[in-house]
Amino acid sequence: MSLKEKLDAFRADVESGTRIPSSVVEKLHKSTEELVASGQAERAKKVGDRAPTFALEDTDGQTINLADLLANGPVVLTFYRGVWCPYCNMELQALEEARSDIEARGARLVAISMQTAANSRKSIRQNELGFPILIDPHGAVADAYGLRFALPDYLIDVYKTVFKNDLAVINDDPSWTLPMPARYVIDQNCVIAYAEVNPDYTCRPEPAELLPVLDRLGTPIA
Repeated sequence: MSLKEKLDAFRADVESGTRIPSSVVEKLHKSTEELVASGQAERAKKVGDRAPTFALEDTDGQTINLADLLANGPVVLTFYRGVWCPYCNMELQALEEARSDIEARGARLVAISMQTAANSRKSIRQNELGFPILIDPHGAVADAYGLRFALPDYLIDVYKTVFKNDLAVINDDPSWTLPMPARYVIDQNCVIAYAEVNPDYTCRPEPAELLPVLDRLGTPIA
């Protein structure tokens, strides 16, 4: 089953009314529509832009620098909302399945999340990941890529009261902000060669889309 098929099936189940009330589904739709209408996705970093550099800690406290990663080949970068998001977890699992194909082309796969190191370690365990999740305190890197947005008050209430997801605790940050789901390929010149940003968190591209891009980039520069 493709990633899209899995996401579509889960979304249909959620929106059937058996999991959560239809009034909550309406609020989720409303928030997505508002984010789409804001035009923020169109203003995020895109193909041809220079990728903002970063130095972030992984779940073991080791600092990972984008420049060091690019010294060995292209980087596939995915922005991850958190361990509480089933759509994100399905995407991480799909990327893990594609990791060998990505790495065979000389690229490195890395995820970035605002959540705490403990929650990222949980993500790695639950999704059986062989690639790191880097910790983005207060969403500074997500902001540099144009992805971070503030949740509206009515959605904060839904997260707290219906889903029991207190992002202020999960992210150790009181801002109630998140990154839009996004996936990038960054070439060794630190230029974005592929960009997929979607304000609808239920939609994610297939990992196979990355492979032709990596093929075009060719053999990594040693």
